[in-house]
Amino acid sequence: MSHTLFFILGFCTVYYTLGYGSNVFAEFFSQYEDLIRKLSAILIVLMGLFLAGIFQPQALMKERRFHFDPTKKTGYLGSFIFGVGFSAGWTPCIGPALTAILALAASKPGTWFQLTTSYALGFAIPFFLLAFFLGSARWLLRYSSIVMRIGGGVMVLMGILLFTDQMTKITIWLNQVTPAFMKF
Repeated sequence: MSHTLFFILGFCTVYYTLGYGSNVFAEFFSQYEDLIRKLSAILIVLMGLFLAGIFQPQALMKERRFHFDPTKKTGYLGSFIFGVGFSAGWTPCIGPALTAILALAASKPGTWFQLTTSYALGFAIPFFLLAFFLGSARWLLRYSSIVMRIGGGVMVLMGILLFTDQMTKITIWLNQVTPAFMKF
């Protein structure tokens, strides 16, 4: 579990760095907020279509791996570095979903921390759960393509709402129906 924690800290470091960078970008170009919002929306729709499997550009389909010797024991620093490498190199971690989060952060200055924290928790909680139930979680793989397609559809919908500037209304409604203990 402690190695899992350092692994999670590694990928969170990458996510927070990218989220903060999006915030700096958004603040610097705040006079172009409407244009950034629309370009971000288009990017989110494209990433949603990619995630749903509707189009798959070859440049995004390539996988690169770092090979290491699994017989050598690694320390906590190794787990942290592996988390950094995992988040920077594994397409589902830093691909369409994180692109959409960063685009949202760039379109609304000041939201990067909440968005990045939500995204990081969305990865961290399943990793902790999988650390407990590693052997018995193989059945989840059967449903991964369905989850990817549904997630892609949700991203396309979010992109359309962002482009038409309706995302604020949805956010207000979701904030009203969200229980107090789940709010930041």
